[in-house]
Amino acid sequence: MGNSVSNTKNNIPLCVDLDGTLIASDTLLESMLIALKINPFILFLFPFWILNGRAHFKAQIAKITFPDPASLPYHQDFMNYVLTEYKSGREIVLATATLQPIADRIAEHLGIFSKVLASTPDHNLRDEKKRKALVDLYGEKGFDYAGDSSADLSVWPSANLAIIVHPKNGVLTKAKQINSNNLVFNKKRNLLKSIIKQIRVYQWIKNILLFMPILMAHRFADFGGLIDAGLAFFSFSFTASFVYVLNDLLDLESDRKHPRKRFRPLAAGDISIPLGIALIPLLLIGGIAIALVVNLQFLMILMIYLLLTTLYSFKLKKIMMLDVILLSGLYTIRLLAGSYASGVEASNWLLAFSIFIFLSLAFVKRYTELNVKKQQNKNKLHGRGYSTDDLPIIRTLGTASAYISVLILALYIHSGTVSQFYSNPDLLWLVTLCLLYWISRIWILTGRGEIDDDPIVFTIKDKQSYFIGLIVAILAIGASL
Repeated sequence: MGNSVSNTKNNIPLCVDLDGTLIASDTLLESMLIALKINPFILFLFPFWILNGRAHFKAQIAKITFPDPASLPYHQDFMNYVLTEYKSGREIVLATATLQPIADRIAEHLGIFSKVLASTPDHNLRDEKKRKALVDLYGEKGFDYAGDSSADLSVWPSANLAIIVHPKNGVLTKAKQINSNNLVFNKKRNLLKSIIKQIRVYQWIKNILLFMPILMAHRFADFGGLIDAGLAFFSFSFTASFVYVLNDLLDLESDRKHPRKRFRPLAAGDISIPLGIALIPLLLIGGIAIALVVNLQFLMILMIYLLLTTLYSFKLKKIMMLDVILLSGLYTIRLLAGSYASGVEASNWLLAFSIFIFLSLAFVKRYTELNVKKQQNKNKLHGRGYSTDDLPIIRTLGTASAYISVLILALYIHSGTVSQFYSNPDLLWLVTLCLLYWISRIWILTGRGEIDDDPIVFTIKDKQSYFIGLIVAILAIGASL
């Protein structure tokens, strides 16, 4: 916090901006994202609404939806200050360019504001209009004002105390110049670290599946194929990160209600919605550009993956059973993509094994999410087609899929195909025991609530999984000799 603050008496009202100040987000952008999730085609109406002015645009969006006040990411450090002032008996005023009904709803939720000044369909309370409204009510220097953006530079000169909350670039210096009596809340964040976390670089490990066709065919010396598979890995990774960002933008409210997902950078407000939107074309263009370098067949399978994941984000994840089958299919598509990239055919054995093992892991994901809801004494999984009553059948279906994958591996070992790649295939029977142990342990830990939402992420952090993987690698090398 800044140091140059004059004594502010309780009879001077504290006027607080909303977007970017009280909350680490923007209610208009949040409303737009919710509206797009409800109906993506509404995007084509946006330009026509904007032509009639910003206030009209806000009113049209508000007719469709607005964010839940309880789910918004409040700036906790500044909120603590406001609550302290409120408890001391000070008048707290919400002064925001947000539309009046939305501002009223947020004020009602917080219960600390004596007055709400907000926009109407024909009057956008921003910049000079906000300054005039506050001066008309309280006079020059008759109020303290908290803001964050360049729009607030018009208001601070008339304020007794300029409270600068997590300011945008360049705003802090200008604000201090126009009002030397100021208080600053400016918690520094590592933006690069937040971006890396947001695009989920750790999830890129899933795309190692693109190397599986060439490795399972024992084409270890095919450097051209390995290079193409490597390019495909980054293409898929950028495209997958595009989907993660898009999905998180559309799921802001539901993520904030989740005990772990609420810490994701977009949900927590560590990354702004405009930055999240800016990441989308960068990641998508990067993924497609690399795909063009690989080959057109790989680009086609990448486009199928992109279409399915986008449909999943908007609609398909809400459909019971179809969501987990699609998740399993998206892993199998990675194998096909690796096949097209490297020019090495993915065997039917590998594809069948993939479908069932990843179907089981998709059920693990749903089971853990439902189990969290059950522990919270809630019945429904927000944005999904399941309830906690489904836990027993999900566990049954998940374990059944797991053991079918083990059976497929056993049938492969027993088939004549295995002798094409392994000199001592009998050693591979020990691999089935390793897989049985690993998948059974995963499901037991899932039942205990010890698995995170994503079993792949759990595996990355699990020492036993690495040990089992090492044993499997040694057995596979021994069977090849």
